[in-house]
Amino acid sequence: MSTVPDPALDPALDPALEHELPPPPPGGDGFRTERPVRAGDVDTDNRLRYDSVARYLQDIGSDNLDASGLDGSDPLWIVRRTVIDVHRPAVWPDRISLHRWCSGLSTRWSNMRVAITSPKGASLETEAFWINISQTTGMPTRISDDGIAVLQRSADEHRLKWKAWLTEPLPAPSNTDFEFPLRVTDIDAFNHVNNAAYWQAVEEVVADADDITSVPHRAVIEYISPILAREHVIIRQRRDGTTITIWFVVDEKVRTVARFSPLSGKAGGRSGDSGGSTP
Repeated sequence: MSTVPDPALDPALDPALEHELPPPPPGGDGFRTERPVRAGDVDTDNRLRYDSVARYLQDIGSDNLDASGLDGSDPLWIVRRTVIDVHRPAVWPDRISLHRWCSGLSTRWSNMRVAITSPKGASLETEAFWINISQTTGMPTRISDDGIAVLQRSADEHRLKWKAWLTEPLPAPSNTDFEFPLRVTDIDAFNHVNNAAYWQAVEEVVADADDITSVPHRAVIEYISPILAREHVIIRQRRDGTTITIWFVVDEKVRTVARFSPLSGKAGGRSGDSGGSTP
């Protein structure tokens, strides 16, 4: 992995590292569920993998829509960014609790927080920027009045705006580049690579980065434009100190970027370990 220093990755200026995850709503409003950590969700050390966490976030989102009655009015959402703060990883066997709530919204999108805890001490905090999609046009669309009413119950931010965090230019090709072959099972109903599948490539890159993944750390992924079935994907990576950046590249164009770094005190200091959620 290349280790060319980049002054642009100064942690003091890095929004991906310094962003504080909002705490849970004071009244505990939100949606809660539980599930077991299964053997197919973990690595050789029995640690819950990042792609499994991403899949859990998808599943609780669907369950949340069903429980709130919004599966008819607002059924389709795509994720633009996911943040996973691992304070203590979940391991197999265990049973985890997931608490989901909205921390911010606008008329077409929302930030959804999910806290993951377990009796064995797992502690993960996540935040995902979800965009409501029209069933007819496939484009971002206004959240229904009922949906906004539900989301507003726990959200302090009602004029949420999108701002990209991972904007470093794509580095030149190197001998650490590798191909990420797409499988039929990676593709979703939009003919896009499903968001959880990207994390499988991330797992490949960080498999030997124990100095980062063995301490409290943050993983961020931003989906810039979709990767489609049968496209040729190259994974490019760079390490700067304790920061790893990963680019998903098609025809030398960046489609998605991910970053791993140890958690700073600021970023990790306000995440909640309890609370509920609503879609």
